[in-house]
Amino acid sequence: MAVPKSKQSKQRTNTRYANFKAAAPALVECPHCHELKQPHKVCKKCGYYDGREVVNVEEQK
Repeated sequence: MAVPKSKQSKQRTNTRYANFKAAAPALVECPHCHELKQPHKVCKKCGYYDGREVVNVEEQK
């Protein structure tokens, strides 16, 4: 059975995961206020989701 001759360093181990790149979030237009929002999330500006008000958002002056 093959056995490693010595312990792998932390740097060598972590280089396997170094090529990860985060993608930008997808954005869609809110049908109620026409602002950009993430899909399947409540709109932060108007508080609507799926055609009905879910969160009561008061406008700031």
